[in-house]
Amino acid sequence: MAYEKNQNQMKLIYHYSITYFEYLILTPLILALSIHLSTCTLGDAFNLYNNLKHNPIPLLLFTSLTIILSVIYYMSHPRDVYLVNYTAYKPSPSLMTTKEQFMLFVTKYGSFSEDNLEFQKKILERSGLGDKTYFPEAVRRRPPDHSFGEASKEADLVMFGAVDELLAKTGVKTKDIGILVVNCSSFTRVPSLSAAIVNRYKLRSDIVSYTLSGMGCSAGVISVDLAKRLLQVSPNTYALLVSIEVLGLNWYQGKNKHMVLPNCIFRMGGAAVLLSNRSSDRGRSKYQLLRTVRTHKGADDKSYRCVSNEEDEEKSLGLSLTKDIMAVAGETLKTNITTLGPLVLPISEQLLFLTTSVARNIFKLKIKPHVPDFKLAFEHFCIHSGGKAVLDEVEKNLELTKWHMEPSRMTLYRFGNISSSSIWYELAYSEAKGRIKKGDRVWQIAFGSGFKCNSAVWRALHNINPVNDKNPWMDEINDFPVEVPRVDTFHVDLSILEEHVHH
Repeated sequence: MAYEKNQNQMKLIYHYSITYFEYLILTPLILALSIHLSTCTLGDAFNLYNNLKHNPIPLLLFTSLTIILSVIYYMSHPRDVYLVNYTAYKPSPSLMTTKEQFMLFVTKYGSFSEDNLEFQKKILERSGLGDKTYFPEAVRRRPPDHSFGEASKEADLVMFGAVDELLAKTGVKTKDIGILVVNCSSFTRVPSLSAAIVNRYKLRSDIVSYTLSGMGCSAGVISVDLAKRLLQVSPNTYALLVSIEVLGLNWYQGKNKHMVLPNCIFRMGGAAVLLSNRSSDRGRSKYQLLRTVRTHKGADDKSYRCVSNEEDEEKSLGLSLTKDIMAVAGETLKTNITTLGPLVLPISEQLLFLTTSVARNIFKLKIKPHVPDFKLAFEHFCIHSGGKAVLDEVEKNLELTKWHMEPSRMTLYRFGNISSSSIWYELAYSEAKGRIKKGDRVWQIAFGSGFKCNSAVWRALHNINPVNDKNPWMDEINDFPVEVPRVDTFHVDLSILEEHVHH
């Protein structure tokens, strides 16, 4: 224990020494220059003035060069992008569904075998989900309604609910919104989801709008990246982002176990986000976007096929997850952080990584590879709550603490896998806990079909006071965190079916 403590202290000393190396060098030089200047007299200053007066060319050259460099920097520097505010949608309590209720539904109205039902129960018990997640009305009906019309109603309910709350929080005028990006992986319609928002809120006719589909649970970060690129070439405007998923139309009713898994873990949810490139919005915005990094492994067949919509032998449509998904996710994460690391890690970590890589690959020394400590780059982590196994793997690979994983694990427990919007529920959790302080850096990272891993990095512009903001966690945040058992067993009593099924 003492050895580990001393080792951690030595790592901190090394980190601070390298991080503030320039200050250690510059401070003595500045002191020496200050001492020298203190010996100069008024006569020395007068002589310098006379020299410049009779020979102004050096001063003119210096001034011109300063102006030119300033203009070049200003022209090449991308516009800052601010996160003004966001909302994470909280469905009605009437849609809350326990694990037992879920099993009652699929037992009574599904076409599953006893073996398949037992498999679903085991998945639920090991999923990390609690008993207060939400299902849409159509899925809870007796019998369930998986029609296109009900799916469309579900999309509108979540989209409009999130956007209504966001507009109320920010007070932004809809005529000032110049960019709109909506992402929903498993549902699309004509007119599009983005067109529905334009119609409901009477957005202006020259709005630049996009609807992204089929891009999986990482589409929320993709929307941020797309909006960032548009904001950097569109002056003085706002971008509205909406991330949702629709469950009803894609509810699998077949017999394949690898296709029934999404039924067990995906739940209802959505988020709306307002970005701005107006410098006047900096003061009221919560965060500034520092960078986005996108990784796409679709060129590899195994990665491309590990998550896909398909029909089974009996033509039942569902989402198929192959056994390769965890290996693919790990490899894609590795590629993403390899790109992100040099952009965010302190030089001390980069030197350690380079040194061990050279020792292992060139000198063939048998030493452990250095795992970069991303806790030195970020104070908060919002890791897509795709499932307990995914979170366990990320925690292990990045050597994160339980405190860092808490927002993701509690989001999975309270809301389930809510696809691309999960990263916003996780950020809302940290805010509700009063953890976000000015200058804190936040890493949002999400995985999705294709296969993709995408990252967004934010910096808090001020302390976030949870009392001043509406948040889906606020009325229950004191109940968290909770201890989530490795296996949460429960009993299904079919005799009380009528009591639990929603009419």
